[in-house]
Amino acid sequence: MEKIKEILNNFNVRGSFVEAKLFGSGHINKTYIVTFDDGGEEVKYIAQRVNTNVFSNIDELMENVFAVTTFLMDKIEANGGDPERETLHYIGTKQGEKYYSVDGGAYRVYRFVDKSKCYDSVTSPKLFEKSGIAFGRFQRYLSDFPAESLSETIPNFHDTAWRYENEFLPAVENDVAGRADACRDEIALIKSRRGEMSKLVDMIENGELPLRVTHNDTKLNNVMFDEDTDDAICVIDLDTVMPGLALYDFGDSIRYGASTAAEDEKDTEKVKLDLDLFEAYARGFLSEAGDSLTDAELDNLAFSAKLITLELAMRFLTDYLNGDVYFKTDYPEHNLVRARAQLALALDMERKMDEMNAIIKSLTD
Repeated sequence: MEKIKEILNNFNVRGSFVEAKLFGSGHINKTYIVTFDDGGEEVKYIAQRVNTNVFSNIDELMENVFAVTTFLMDKIEANGGDPERETLHYIGTKQGEKYYSVDGGAYRVYRFVDKSKCYDSVTSPKLFEKSGIAFGRFQRYLSDFPAESLSETIPNFHDTAWRYENEFLPAVENDVAGRADACRDEIALIKSRRGEMSKLVDMIENGELPLRVTHNDTKLNNVMFDEDTDDAICVIDLDTVMPGLALYDFGDSIRYGASTAAEDEKDTEKVKLDLDLFEAYARGFLSEAGDSLTDAELDNLAFSAKLITLELAMRFLTDYLNGDVYFKTDYPEHNLVRARAQLALALDMERKMDEMNAIIKSLTD
């Protein structure tokens, strides 16, 4: 860990280096927890080597991260909170930079959130509600942030219509892996929903939906919870923060957390939308973000869950047709299994859409 010690010497950290250990289970960036002794006080930092193959424009990414977290710190303080604990606190270098470059790599540092923990799966409606509170508060605090000033670090990320036309249809036509015959039903199902693919992006273009700061990776394990109270403290992993729709974050949270089965469940009969979990998350999210959302956003919250689920099904199927070049797979049919599970979930959402909309209405009246 001597190299990490040398790298940390270039940042505005406090105290004397004690130790560094590998930390977390992320698959993209390499992460260390680093301990310093500041006059007898233990201070911990997170140091990360950013995967510049995935995030090729590190300057834009770090500009986004610093702009959003600085804004959040001011908002949190104005609301009587603890800005050192309720958002990530990134540390600049001694040269005034947002990251440090060495040996072709980019390193960044932020304060570790003390006395915190995270969960990898939804274990109860109450826990899911608390994650909704965290992401809802994230939206509320950033509701007046100029989202258009952020860089789009992953272009067309949730432009479902663009993905359909420019990724899915060419994958079907080219069939480079010779797999199209194995998934004709899934291809047909996605094509039958083409009319819904552009609904939200069309509303953006027509000025019916406001551009928001979006997190774009609203999994449960991107919320830190207090060790003692189990309350949500802050949202982490801000690498995909960029302009988008609040609906994207809400929809993906539901897709990930309110399903009755794993993302790659082979038995699609087990894949359903749990309405109790849907209501729990919506209650938490709207308790914080509700007053900052427009009527058009509220009207499309339930639909957003279905759209994001269809989008991911399409992405999994596209990758399957292309020979598994994007998502990591454990066996040859893995992406097809994932696509089928997501399609099953989207279809169950269709069946329950009236109930989902009624829940949103009950929480906002």
